[in-house]
Amino acid sequence: QVQLVESGGGLVQPGGFLRLACAASGCFFSSYAMSWYRQAPGKERELGATITSAGDSTNYADSVEGRFTISRDKEKNTVSLQMNSLTPEDTAVYYCKAVHIRNSRNYYWSQGTPVTVSS
Repeated sequence: QVQLVESGGGLVQPGGFLRLACAASGCFFSSYAMSWYRQAPGKERELGATITSAGDSTNYADSVEGRFTISRDKEKNTVSLQMNSLTPEDTAVYYCKAVHIRNSRNYYWSQGTPVTVSS
C-alpha cells in the first residue's frame, strides 16, 4: 500500500517562506515522478511543480517559477517544496502526487496540507 504523508503546512505572513515535505512509503520511490499541486478555495486543483524520477529535471507553473523549488531525496524517500516570497494568492491546500514512470494510471495522492498566507 503506497502512502504519501505530508508535513510542513501552516500560517505564514506575506513575504515569508515555508517548506513542505512529502514522505513516500510502500513503493519503489525511484520509479515515480513526483509533483506538487495546490487547490485554492473555490478553484480547481492546479499543478505547481514536477520533478522526474531521477531528480534531474524540474518544471514549474508560471505562478510559482522563481519562488518555489521542488527537490527529492532518494535516501529518505521524500519530495520537498521550498516556497519563498509567499503571497496571499499562494493560500491553498497543497498535495503531492506520485505517478509511476511506466504507467501513468498508477498514481497516488497525499492527504493535503493547508498553507495560509496572511498578515
